[in-house]
Amino acid sequence: MHPTSFMNPSEEFLRHAAECQQMAKFTRDPASKATWSRMAERWTRCAQVFQRQRPPPPQSTRHRLRPGAGAQH
Repeated sequence: MHPTSFMNPSEEFLRHAAECQQMAKFTRDPASKATWSRMAERWTRCAQVFQRQRPPPPQSTRHRLRPGAGAQH
């Protein structure tokens, strides 16, 4: 199984953004630098959109005590 299969999409998008930023940093051609920078911005926006649109995680009730159900001795 591929190691990124366990990564959540926003983390993967941010990883792609970082790779694009690195490419922009090391390229000498101004047009290529601009393209890599735009790609990094788009990946970052994808991560932000995913975070806003994703449903909240389900609430765990396993460890929650019912009101008045304290420890019994």
